[in-house]
Amino acid sequence: MTKREQLLAAARERVLIFDGAFGTQIQLRKLTEADYAGNLGLPADQKGNNDILALTRPDVLSDITRAYFEAGSDIVSTNTFSANRISQADYGAEGLVRAMNLASGKIARALAEEFEAKDGRPRFVAGAIGPTNKTLSLSPDVEDPGFREIDFDYLVDVYLEQARALVEGGVDFVLIETVFDTLNAKAGIMAVKKLERELDREVPVMISMTLTDLSGRNLSGHTVEAFWYAVRHARPLTIGLNCSFGAEQLRPHVKVLSQIADTLLLVYPNAGLPNELGQYDELPETTAALVKDWADHGQVNILGGCCGSSPAHIAAIAKAVANSAPRVIPQPEPVMRLAGLEALVTG
Repeated sequence: MTKREQLLAAARERVLIFDGAFGTQIQLRKLTEADYAGNLGLPADQKGNNDILALTRPDVLSDITRAYFEAGSDIVSTNTFSANRISQADYGAEGLVRAMNLASGKIARALAEEFEAKDGRPRFVAGAIGPTNKTLSLSPDVEDPGFREIDFDYLVDVYLEQARALVEGGVDFVLIETVFDTLNAKAGIMAVKKLERELDREVPVMISMTLTDLSGRNLSGHTVEAFWYAVRHARPLTIGLNCSFGAEQLRPHVKVLSQIADTLLLVYPNAGLPNELGQYDELPETTAALVKDWADHGQVNILGGCCGSSPAHIAAIAKAVANSAPRVIPQPEPVMRLAGLEALVTG
């Protein structure tokens, strides 16, 4: 079977488990600038450049990934959220983008194969592609609404460079995540489609939206329903929501998406809302109880955690939903569905 077919088969049996946050886990290790910079000789300060750790401290990423597999993850993501030419320009590390993604893919792939060999249960790797710090839909200049810092074709090239290296590193899927701008996500989709033509094979995509307010819209203004109709043509292996808020705030939006998306639903919320110090206090058992409610109502296929989550959160989620039946993928009626900022369904 292909990796798409393997994941779909596993998801028919049970609720699958995704991993948790990398950023907050890295912060707990109190790394120094020297840990980040290594001997790469880059001129800029590298502290906080989590993606470069694949080259300078691969043991840190290996330890975190291993902890998520031990907690019960069926799918892990690569630590490559900002491993793209645009984001790495802040650190003067644009020339290392391919190396970062290649190394991160290899770290996750090796551990996935190690754990699968132990018990025969398939493990999967999703190559994470973040939104970058640029937006195609909105102008950063309030005096010039038509101005854009980058254009669509350039962002496609940026994403293609990253996706190509991730696949070479051994990832099974490309995860276009934390989508605050739907047009950015479409550039990611186009990049993967170009890569498929290069490789002459499918590279399944996973897509995850992030909401910027409780009304259920992303930064470019799309509702959850409109977002799905805007990206459904890509035949994503999974669609879902991540980051944004905690599970409690995502509840109504998960329900909406679960009813309309004819593919697997992946949700990985933050561990609650941050406190006044920007830290996440929600206990693993609390997060697990909240997402279990989605599973009990047949609304999800894959569950994980985003900001503030830890291996303990993932272990608690895995335990909570161990006996939950997976969501049955709906079969929508064949009518026209269009997306502006809101959905238009005819028929």
